[in-house]
This record gives sequence, C-alpha cells and structure tokens, in this order.
Amino acid sequence: MMRKVFAITVLLAVCLGSLGISASAQEGDPIRIGLQGPMTGDYAYEGQGFEKAVQLLVDQVNEEGGLLGRPVELVIEDDAGDPTQSALVADRMIDAEVVAVIGAYNSTATEPASEIYNEEGILHITPSSTATRLTEKGFEQFFRVCFLDDRQALFAVMAMQDVIGAEKIGILHDNSTYASGLADWARIYAEEAGLEVAFYDAINPDDQDFTPILTNIGEAELDAVFFTGYHAQGGLLLRQTAELGLDIQWIMGNASNNPEMIEIGGVEASAGTFIVTEPLPQDLEYPEAVEFVEAFTEAYGEPPASVWWLLAGEAFNVIAYAIEETESDDPEVLAEYLHTEFSDFPGISGPIIGFDEKGDRIGTIHALYEINEEGVISYYAEQPQPAAAE
Repeated sequence: MMRKVFAITVLLAVCLGSLGISASAQEGDPIRIGLQGPMTGDYAYEGQGFEKAVQLLVDQVNEEGGLLGRPVELVIEDDAGDPTQSALVADRMIDAEVVAVIGAYNSTATEPASEIYNEEGILHITPSSTATRLTEKGFEQFFRVCFLDDRQALFAVMAMQDVIGAEKIGILHDNSTYASGLADWARIYAEEAGLEVAFYDAINPDDQDFTPILTNIGEAELDAVFFTGYHAQGGLLLRQTAELGLDIQWIMGNASNNPEMIEIGGVEASAGTFIVTEPLPQDLEYPEAVEFVEAFTEAYGEPPASVWWLLAGEAFNVIAYAIEETESDDPEVLAEYLHTEFSDFPGISGPIIGFDEKGDRIGTIHALYEINEEGVISYYAEQPQPAAAE
C-alpha cells in the first residue's frame, strides 16, 4: 500500500487509534468545512483546482475515520472571484453551519467574506489572498497559509535589480485589492533600493486592448516592467506586446503563475518572461509535497499545475490537525490554538513555523521562474540573494 500522502493522515490515524475508533466507524453529524472559490469566470482554473486538492484530502481523512470519529463534509460554493458573489457565498456558508472556510482565491473576493465570517465567528483560512491589508483588521479567526504581498514585492525588486540588472523600471497593476497593494509595496522597495520608477499606472482588467498603455511603456524605455495583476490580463499584455513589436522585459507577480497565461499570450510572445511566485508543486522537495503530488497525479491523471491548489490543501490540513489536537470543532477554540500553540507543522508546502498575532504565516518561500522557449514555466538558475528577500 502506498505510504500516506500527507502527514496529517498519519497523525489522525494515531489519534483515532488511541481513542479506539476504527477507520470505518464514523458516527455523529458530519463536520462541515467550506470551500469557496471561483468555480466559474476568469479564475475558474484556480477554483476548480482548489476543489480537486481539498476533496482529495477530505476523502483521505474520511478513509482514516474522519475527524473526532465523525465524517468530514466539504461544502463547495462558487464566488466567481467577485466580491458581491463572495458575500452571498459567505451567507450561505453560515446557513450550512460550517466550522471553517477555505478561500477565497483573490483578495478582492476574500475581503468581504472575511468581514462576514468574523462577525459570525467562523474560522477562515485563505490559501492565496496575499493583500497585506487583509490581516490588518484584527480578525482573530482569519489566517492565511500563503505569504504576504510585501515579501513578494521585495523579492521582485531584488530580481529586477540583481538578476535582470534593471535601473529604470515600470510597475503596472489592475486596481484590484491584490494587484494595487503589491504594486504599492514594489514601488516602496524599488525606491529604497535606488531604482528609478519611471512608469506607474493601471489597466482596466475588463479591457481587451492594451495598445495605448503598452505604447506608453515602450516610449518610456524601461529596463523591466513588473505586472502585478492576474494571468488572463498578463497573457493579453504579452501577446499584444509582441504584436506591437515592442521590446519589454516583463516580470509577473504570483497571480500570473498559471499555464493559461501562456496559452493566451502564445509561447513565442511569453518566452523570456519572469515570474515571481511561491515554488511550483513539482519543485518542492519536502516528502509531504512529493507524496501529495503523487497522490494528486494518481487521482486526476496529471500533477497539480498551480501552487495555489497545493496551498488550498494545506489550509484543509491545518484545519483538520487543529480539530484533532484540540478535540474540538469550536472555531474559537481552533483559532486560539492556531495563534498560541500551533507550530512546526510538516506542511505539504514546506514546514509551517506558525502564525503571527495577525494570522499571517511566518516566513517566505518565493522563487524566480522564467517561461522558456517551449512555453514551460521553469525554475530560473540564478536566484536573488536569499538575504535580500528576508
């Protein structure tokens, strides 16, 4: 039999055995855990990946006897990445009596949901919403297993300076909560590093033709341009840059870490583009990560394509572990445990040292990637100095 895919199942098996509960003896009402994300719309690729990853882990936990001897039920809701829909989803999650919620994907959708979950006392963990301000509100039951925009911005600036050799740069965002926050941090760190920020502007993500702003970027004669928006618009920017015959060295943020960006932009136009992101699943060498990727591949016929899918699974594992360790499904008890006792967890995205007082994951694991001539997002050989990104 294949070794267990993730550390949590081993820990759960020990706990269940000590309680005299067999894997087949699930009793009582199910423990409901919510998953919200964009199952439709521009970001559906990520939301559907969330569902695959988390359902895989839920099934594994249920095979081991569930949590506290009770089955786990995954409640899935589609917010389409839209803030209005996200608030409605949060209301439905409350009605479903979930213990905790994983989501949303983008910061713009996570923010309104976090307000509702906070008011209702629901444990809320986002796997991918990195806007720094989300954890500045003092919500005791809001956490994230991803890393903050300020860390990503610093790493991007170091990549532009140390790897690209840029002195004169541009920063482009899309006015979303995530992208504008990341852009602001990038400008701060760039100026502190002595780089000239000669271009700073935003696109309308609903537009399809970016010719005017690309023309302005071309005329500015920049060494590099950091785009902090999402992959759909990133692909259009790459394609139209090539169509206009412009020579722009793009570096993208982690929301563009998606194979669909290359499909939209085209392989030739995308080649040579840098991406700052958390490491891709196949580049994580931790045993838990390797085993998760193997199990995912066996279940779905292909490996997880996005680090956000893996982090959605990470959020579930954290919730499951907290429930077993506290022997409780009370969100307040779980949040208190995560703030005060949870540490050194063998996560599938790497060891989780713990969470700080705001609910942010401690540390950072960003890396630099490049789209190669075959259209593959590949780990770049020359990385910014680690000390610069700490």
